[in-house]
Amino acid sequence: MSEKQPVPSRADYSHFCDIQTRWHDNDVYQHVNNVIYYSFFDTAVNEHLISSGVLDIANSQAIGLVIETQCQYFSSVSFPDKVSVGLKVVHLGNSSVRYETALFRNDEKNAAALGRFVHVYVDRQTNRPVPIPKPVRAVLQSICAN
Repeated sequence: MSEKQPVPSRADYSHFCDIQTRWHDNDVYQHVNNVIYYSFFDTAVNEHLISSGVLDIANSQAIGLVIETQCQYFSSVSFPDKVSVGLKVVHLGNSSVRYETALFRNDEKNAAALGRFVHVYVDRQTNRPVPIPKPVRAVLQSICAN
């Protein structure tokens, strides 16, 4: 049996993406459905790359494709909550990057969920792995965990 991981806090992250939950994010149990959490994580990662100027979704030659995701839930989120997704890089390889994402509800100090998200960089035309482009690598290094 593995040890229980401590719940992340806001202090564990330096970059955040704020997202407003929507009415249709809630499921019949009156909380945000689990699949929406993955959308929040994907949005935070890509928002950071786009706003940093290293991802042009229509024209970048090298693109990151998701090959693995995981989520651990600690507490519920419901519409009309606002969420902040904390983002950091926990592994930066030659052609892959592993992100850790934590979702914080409203102004809460501790995470409602912890996500893991892996991109492998590929050539847009061939879909074959390529090294992470230098400008992208520089942006990713700026949010690397210590």
